[in-house]
Amino acid sequence: MVIGLLLVLQSGTPVYDRVILRGHVMDPASQLDAVRNIGLSGGRIAAITTEAIRGRDTVDARGLVVAPGFIDLHAHGQTAETYQYYALDGVTTALELELGTADVAAWYREREGGERINYGVSVGHIKVRMAVMHDSGTWMPVGDGAYRAATPAQIGEIAKRIEAGIREGAVDIGAGFPYTPAATRDELLAVFRVAGMTKTPVHVHIRPGVAGLTEALALAAETNAPLHVVHVNSSALAETPVMLEMIGDARMHGHDVTTEAYPYDAGMTEIKSATIQDVYKNAPDERLAELEWPPTGERLNRESFERYSRIGGPVVIHTNTEQMVALAISNPLTIIASDAYWQNGTGHPRTTGTFAKVLGHYVREAHSLSLMDAIRKMTLMPAQRLEARVPAMRQKGRLRVGADADITIFDPATVIDRSTYREPSLAPVGIQHVIVNGVSVVANGQAVEGVAPGKAIRAPQ
Repeated sequence: MVIGLLLVLQSGTPVYDRVILRGHVMDPASQLDAVRNIGLSGGRIAAITTEAIRGRDTVDARGLVVAPGFIDLHAHGQTAETYQYYALDGVTTALELELGTADVAAWYREREGGERINYGVSVGHIKVRMAVMHDSGTWMPVGDGAYRAATPAQIGEIAKRIEAGIREGAVDIGAGFPYTPAATRDELLAVFRVAGMTKTPVHVHIRPGVAGLTEALALAAETNAPLHVVHVNSSALAETPVMLEMIGDARMHGHDVTTEAYPYDAGMTEIKSATIQDVYKNAPDERLAELEWPPTGERLNRESFERYSRIGGPVVIHTNTEQMVALAISNPLTIIASDAYWQNGTGHPRTTGTFAKVLGHYVREAHSLSLMDAIRKMTLMPAQRLEARVPAMRQKGRLRVGADADITIFDPATVIDRSTYREPSLAPVGIQHVIVNGVSVVANGQAVEGVAPGKAIRAPQ
């Protein structure tokens, strides 16, 4: 019992491990929107009250919003460095659910010592396909994993390994159709059949536009697989309104479909990947100018594209508009997810600024959505997407007695992102305190050193 973990004074008044005093508590699940005191003990929320409470450690939250810890369903990297970046942006749980891993058990073993924040992974079709096809790519497929059709035996092996990953506790199945263009419909159906039989969501980077969404919806409908469409903003571009309408219509007809968006009008991926090479390899210079090389800030032409394609590395893709991004962020269907990307010491500013940018720009400055709705998209909605597969998620994304003590405290008047494409590591301002399983990992806007309270987010095995 949580109460058994409390120290009790002679008067009978409990002393909590940590208390958060006089904060503006905002909880989308209960719609609580008021000043309260919160007591934490044993890694859980033990009290939410208007009464005076005491703790061995105190956070003065006057003038600050106290929210459930942010949950990021789409966070690449998953290293000590990126976990710190995520925490400084208010994230308490970061999950790699698109690319995933080919070896779920090994991925979790590597993090058994604990991390700064909670972590989890999918079993990834991309990674499994790379293993089965003996692709030499280190992050994305660059050879047979992308460009060679699998034999029936290989398709069977891919499905078998995905099933094994599910048994090992993978959060879900990840897939990225543009990164594996040689995967046939039979192969994709085999993956979705595993998802349907096990009721495991498939987090899919679809092919571009309405045709890409139609393909994914058809696969999910045929196999009764839960579907999550990643970064609808960058997959839809100008077709964002119609594609969000398609997702809403599918939901109205009883299909388990969700989606997400990030608040930037440029994407990023590996320049050697099929999704870049297939589109830009033979493109004219005016189309190549959509690509930016982060270390130099230069827009690419034929010569520089070919040169950097030989070197490899992340490239920025300028193809969207602010109008479409704002529409995606404000739509009631979308979860906020960063698609954080970090490789060899650099990456996309969404790695460090996604959640602060939504709160600062889209809520405070642009009034595109309410603060409560933004918090819902960052907390309750991602938790609900996963809780059927991962019951532990029912204790996250909420501020209630008994829930996990994952809490983000920010200043609504100042919170904003600072990172740019040239300086992507700049932390946001206004994220004052971040607590993971009752332990402070960010205090007064600074990372706390030497703490690793994060736990594995994993489906039952």
